[in-house]
Amino acid sequence: MLADLPFAEPERAGPVSIHTLSVVIPTLNEARNIEHVLGLLPDTVDEVILVDGGSTDATVDIAREVRPGIRVLGQTRPGKGSALVTGILAATGAEIVTIDADGSMDPREIDRFVAPLHAGADYVRGSRFSPGGGSADITAVRFIGNKMLNALANLLFGTSHSDLCYGFNAMTREAAWALHLPDPADGTRLRHWGDGFEIETLMHVRAAKANLRVVEVPSFEASRRFGESNLSAVRDGLRCLRTLLFERFVGASIASVVGTERRTRAKVTAELAGEGE
Repeated sequence: MLADLPFAEPERAGPVSIHTLSVVIPTLNEARNIEHVLGLLPDTVDEVILVDGGSTDATVDIAREVRPGIRVLGQTRPGKGSALVTGILAATGAEIVTIDADGSMDPREIDRFVAPLHAGADYVRGSRFSPGGGSADITAVRFIGNKMLNALANLLFGTSHSDLCYGFNAMTREAAWALHLPDPADGTRLRHWGDGFEIETLMHVRAAKANLRVVEVPSFEASRRFGESNLSAVRDGLRCLRTLLFERFVGASIASVVGTERRTRAKVTAELAGEGE
């Protein structure tokens, strides 16, 4: 089993689903928020994966107390993107949902995200700006920047994004593999493209490039319950812009993709078997 420390070797799920619905939650010092988030998860969730980036507060202890069966993993590199990918690749559910730990996303919306998957969708992206969605947290600068990035993405990839930078999403396990996300176990701790807040943009764009069946559902973003976000509107907005340009004109190589699916599927079965012993 993976030691519950940041920057360790990640766990990998095998090719066969063990659970029905996995929820991946990246955390970093969210002790005042995590109980609220875990307490609102619907009964349909049968696997919860918390990927912690080295919290110095009681985040992990509280999570284990609130949900004894939770899986707590460390990540190989710093950044929200690295945490999400670590959790996604370790998930054993047939369906995977990603959600933030700060209380801004309502876990009670999860069933709304999963419903399109049951109807045949591969990838479901949440939107604060589609009818029925909204945000109590977004600033004017972030709103304008998001709109500009949406317009550019739709122009470059022929998509119909209304919200390119939101982390509440759902996908089938097959779709997750098809995204060819930055490998968290490539032997380096240097930051990769996709390890930061640009991960949502990267995932949405690659879902389109992979010709996945994508559905957008409305979602409401509340204000963060406690603490401060690590998001920088300018810095992370520029990373999202660069992601769009490289994904369109250079291809997936900029994200340090090293054949995640090909390299990992062969070796994860043994890890999973050892975990069950």
